[in-house]
This record gives sequence, structure tokens and C-alpha cells, in this order.
Amino acid sequence: MTTQYWLVKQEPEDYSWDDFVRDGCTAWTGVRNYAARLHLKAMRAGDEVFYYHSGESKSVVGLARVTRAAYPDPTASEPGWVAVELAPVAPLARPVTLARIKAEVALQVIALVRQSRLSVMPLKPAEFARLKKLGMW
Repeated sequence: MTTQYWLVKQEPEDYSWDDFVRDGCTAWTGVRNYAARLHLKAMRAGDEVFYYHSGESKSVVGLARVTRAAYPDPTASEPGWVAVELAPVAPLARPVTLARIKAEVALQVIALVRQSRLSVMPLKPAEFARLKKLGMW
């Protein structure tokens, strides 16, 4: 299967990249948006995921990988909500800010720019590669 590419957003005050690295893996639970749920359901083990700090920093800070595909979210009080498991791969050498992303013509159409409240979003391979290059991977 072909690798898919994603971006997940998190408030660093709630669960930062450093927290994620310390833990070594995490269940991505608590998503209660229908569009984001569809994206979680589409994730497969091995897919690559950018970790984005929302809030004040607004920047892509690291690269992760899906280690477990969608399964029932244990934090949900109603059926149908799912979680995935993610593991950190590496921090970006240089965080890629939202301002930098918006300045890139090739990235102006990604969901992060168009649907800023969405917490889980797909990226096309070329978009992922450009973000990776901007982070001096």
C-alpha cells in the first residue's frame, strides 16, 4: 500500500511534542469532529504524520508515524468515534510556522490554511514533501 500523509494539531499546553517524545507513543483520542473522524478512519499503520502545535506557536514541529489504525475511541461516550496510535519519529530541524506555510504558493490550498479548526487533515505527497523540506528534514 502507498503511504498516506497527514497533519494533526494539538495545543502544546495540553500535549506538546516534548510530551509525545517522552511518552514514545500515544493514542490520538478525543476527536469529536465528523470530518476529522473520517480522516482518522482512513489512517493506516505506517502513514506519516506532521505534528502541529496550535495556540500561540502555530507551527509544524515534528514528524510521527501511525502505529495502529483506527479503533474505537475509549474516551467516547457514544459509538462511532475512533482513535489511532501515533509514535514520534523526529523533531523538525526548524519548526515551520503557519505564516511560512501561508507564504508558500504550493501550500495555500492545504486544509490547515482553508479549514483552520480541523484537527486531523490529509496532505498530498507533494505538500508533505514541501513541508518536510521547509523544516530542513
